[in-house]
Amino acid sequence: MPLKTISSNELNINQKINIKYICPFWGQEHAEANIFINNVIENNFQGIEIHLPESKIFIDSFIKRINDVYNKNIDFAFIPQQLTNPENEKVEVYIKKVKNKLLELTTYQPTFINSHTGKDYYSFDDNCRVIEACMNISSKTGVKILHETHRGRFSFHTTSLIPYLEKFPEIELTGDFSHFCTVSESLLNDQQHFLEKIIPHISYIHARIGHEQAPQVNDPFAPEWKNHLAQFKQWWNKILVHNIKQGKKDFMICTEFGPTPYMPCLPYTQQPVSNQWQTNIKMKKYLQENFKEITS
Repeated sequence: MPLKTISSNELNINQKINIKYICPFWGQEHAEANIFINNVIENNFQGIEIHLPESKIFIDSFIKRINDVYNKNIDFAFIPQQLTNPENEKVEVYIKKVKNKLLELTTYQPTFINSHTGKDYYSFDDNCRVIEACMNISSKTGVKILHETHRGRFSFHTTSLIPYLEKFPEIELTGDFSHFCTVSESLLNDQQHFLEKIIPHISYIHARIGHEQAPQVNDPFAPEWKNHLAQFKQWWNKILVHNIKQGKKDFMICTEFGPTPYMPCLPYTQQPVSNQWQTNIKMKKYLQENFKEITS
């Protein structure tokens, strides 16, 4: 059975939450830092999530502009990603890479870091070592590190994720259920009891609609995806209500629809079948409308 959507009528009348909508840099790599950040602000996003490129010129320009935005709006969110290139490496080498990247990202004073953590083929103990390394850096630097539910990481599947949550009850997750659906080839109808254990750990949402065969539909508002959109909205509602009941005043959602190869394309021409930027804007407006009863 799908999780039930809960409205403000079922909460205390004073229980509301402020949602900040975050814009992904993913898919906008062609844009200059200043132009991208200006577009984000003009379209009423309240923050940015970004996998910073290797270019020092871009990083310097991006951080300078972000600091300018901070000076005008201290609530603007800057969320860098920890994401390493896939290599055949022993866990000791991988941990060193992750630690170096996290330490670099903490110097930029982000709101928090969204980490692609571990590997699906590492043992439970090895992935625990990776998680412990991340937690130690977070403790030492004061920068919160969230771990995204993602294919290829320790968090790739609902069932296999549970033992990590039991070992690290304090762990916080970025919830992207599109990956769970693709890995399980389902809308998780038989896994709701696992989601109930995962939801209390989710502190940030990636609001992308996936399906049984891929982590992103071509257009979430096309009629053929009506049931998928409704199911994902119910999951997100459940996450928000849990956070409200925990006394949280603020929550962040990144729309996070991506470019090719996440975005389906036409054969030969490789033309995307819908406009990624416009989809992210439309999803933000959809969520603002559909969660207005529980938002302050």
